[in-house]
Amino acid sequence: MKPATHGSPYTVPPEPNRVPAIVLAVAAHALLLAFLWIGISWQNTEPPAVEAEVWDMKVQSAAAPALPPPPPPEAVEPEPQPEPAPVTPPPPPPKVVEPEPVKPAAPDINLEREKKLAEQKKQREREQLEKKERERELAEQKEREELKAKELADKKLADKKKLAEKKELEKKELEKKELEKKELAKKAEAEKLAAEKADAEKKKKVAAEKAAKAKAEAAEQAKLDKLRDAELKRITGAAGSGGEAQKSSAPKIDAGYIGKLTALIKSNTTFAGSTDVPGNPKAVFKVELLPTGEILSVRLSKSSGVPQFDDAVERGINKSSPLPKKKDGTVERTIVVNFSMKDLD
Repeated sequence: MKPATHGSPYTVPPEPNRVPAIVLAVAAHALLLAFLWIGISWQNTEPPAVEAEVWDMKVQSAAAPALPPPPPPEAVEPEPQPEPAPVTPPPPPPKVVEPEPVKPAAPDINLEREKKLAEQKKQREREQLEKKERERELAEQKEREELKAKELADKKLADKKKLAEKKELEKKELEKKELEKKELAKKAEAEKLAAEKADAEKKKKVAAEKAAKAKAEAAEQAKLDKLRDAELKRITGAAGSGGEAQKSSAPKIDAGYIGKLTALIKSNTTFAGSTDVPGNPKAVFKVELLPTGEILSVRLSKSSGVPQFDDAVERGINKSSPLPKKKDGTVERTIVVNFSMKDLD
């Protein structure tokens, strides 16, 4: 029987079949009883009677068989008799030699007895072998059970160790996650505080920029208002002294500068209506400028016939303030803007 190797799954060996052993034991006992019965029957058989006659060549006649003594007579008191004369005893009879009894031939019981003893010996040997085999099987079974119990104990110990290691690992992982969670919370809090601080600084900066811009715009607006007032005074004074508008003595504006102004106004003009109209309607505006290029006023000199287009062009002119200066750094104080609807295409 091959023992189970360490690490391999244990399989319970099948229970040995006891039927052949029981049959063999019953047959052996039956045979033993038969031999015993035969031997006892043989010994109880009476030997045949043997009669023998012995002839003595020296003796002519056989002596008569001795008769048993007669029973003693009843005790009677004898009468006193005279003492008899001494009688000479007769000679003793010749001694008869009895023949030796002939021994009957001994039956062949010794052979049967030896066979029976041999069978008994074989039976005992078989029983001893069976006993040893049973003891060996029991020892092997006990060894297998001990090995199985040891393997189970080792497995339980290993499982317990693995479970402890797993719990320890899970504990470490949980602690690690808790630590990471705390670090993330701290980082998020720090980022939140930094964001709030940055937002506050940004708001503060924006507020400062707005204040500075408002201050600058207020200063610029005051300057523009001052210039506008001076220009209005100049225009008003010129109109009151001469009675008619003075003609501009400025040099003729170059076409490149006009194209630059037209492109700027066009980029700032948004017309929501349709340009698919007959002809090419044109709006003419007169624009008064300050020395800085700021637009002082916009007046419609000639309508295009489409009020929406006129309003869109006027908004585009105002949105283009301040207008760019010429190459020499000056601006025209008064310009005339001609803008056609097809220019928007």
